[in-house]
Amino acid sequence: MKRRALLAGTAAALITSVPSSFLPRAVQAQPAHRHRNATLPPQCPHDCSLVAALQAHVDLITRVNTCRRPFRHAGPRIEAEKIGEKLIIHNYGHGGSGWSLCWGSSRQALGLAQAASSGNVDSMAVAGCGPLGLSAALLAQRAGISVCIYAKALPPTIASLGATGLWSPDSRFCASDYGDGWTRAWNDMANFSFQEHSQAIAHPGMSVEWFNGYRLSYNSLRDDDRSFEALPYAMDEPRYAKFASNFLPPSVELPPGSHPFPLPHARCFTGMMFNLPLYAQALMDEFLARGGRIEIREFRSLGELAALPENVVINATGYGARALVGDESVIPVRGQTVRLSVQPAVRYALRSGRFLVMPRRDGILVQNVAETGGFNNADDTPDRAGAEAIVRELQAVTDGMRCASTHPAGR
Repeated sequence: MKRRALLAGTAAALITSVPSSFLPRAVQAQPAHRHRNATLPPQCPHDCSLVAALQAHVDLITRVNTCRRPFRHAGPRIEAEKIGEKLIIHNYGHGGSGWSLCWGSSRQALGLAQAASSGNVDSMAVAGCGPLGLSAALLAQRAGISVCIYAKALPPTIASLGATGLWSPDSRFCASDYGDGWTRAWNDMANFSFQEHSQAIAHPGMSVEWFNGYRLSYNSLRDDDRSFEALPYAMDEPRYAKFASNFLPPSVELPPGSHPFPLPHARCFTGMMFNLPLYAQALMDEFLARGGRIEIREFRSLGELAALPENVVINATGYGARALVGDESVIPVRGQTVRLSVQPAVRYALRSGRFLVMPRRDGILVQNVAETGGFNNADDTPDRAGAEAIVRELQAVTDGMRCASTHPAGR
């Protein structure tokens, strides 16, 4: 089957060239709801007696999840391709920003489809049922398009549910060499995504919510100091681009002795959290309520996508796109998260140079942020020994907490 590129150039150039008139009104750009317009939780309590003790022990591990972040040095592929009469819109390769940027990226992918079809799209296929697939399907439905999702797995078994659930819109988005070229497109994606996620916070079900957390360190930290987030780079791992944003309020230095943790320095910060099983289910429920169809199917070639009955197909297959379309620029970055038993009283996060702790509704989530060997590593076998090791590191901190009330962990 002869292939020809419909649109050329980088994804950023493609996106910024899409006229807004081609975008359905439901997905046209709107001002972002920044933190100053949103209802945030109160700052972390300075009274350490109000901080519930976090129980961290290897016996409380309920699950170890791994996933492969689909990183591309040049950034995500958001691009149109014509195969015969079939229009394929590629939307994959978002590194660690898939959940955070799903709405904005899907909005741009849908804009490409509308532009290439002069706005005449009445039915669409979406390949993949992760964050990019679900958001693309819903935006298309809201624009009056009939959608069928084709996927080999559905929530709650999709790999991306093993992610941390932290709003992290520039996490491994692209290599720093490509950052300047993405500034405009990234801002568009982040603004629209933040708006959609913020609207979900107001809905019942707690699929998305604000949280407070403590940045812990042995050294004093400024609010703009990223050293506590410094990742260990492999020899062939790039420096990742960082983008300036004001989505979240600045962190606040806590007075010495006002927090219950054994590390000397702490700053309180506010973040956005996705309770991923709840969020994915809420998106699925909306898709089905709008008349969406789902077919379980695994694709092994781009030709199989082109053989679908719908004339427009959005390829949102994430890491699977590497094999599906032969895109070897997609590099797997292994990630592992550990789930501890649900602890309803613990509603704060922790961040140090070694670990990230998220107070998810489906259990306390722990990630080793200093783990090495993940870049270009497609092995998704859970590492139980590594999981227990990072939980013990967390336990060394939580066992040293003072003035904290003890709440038994749920089983």
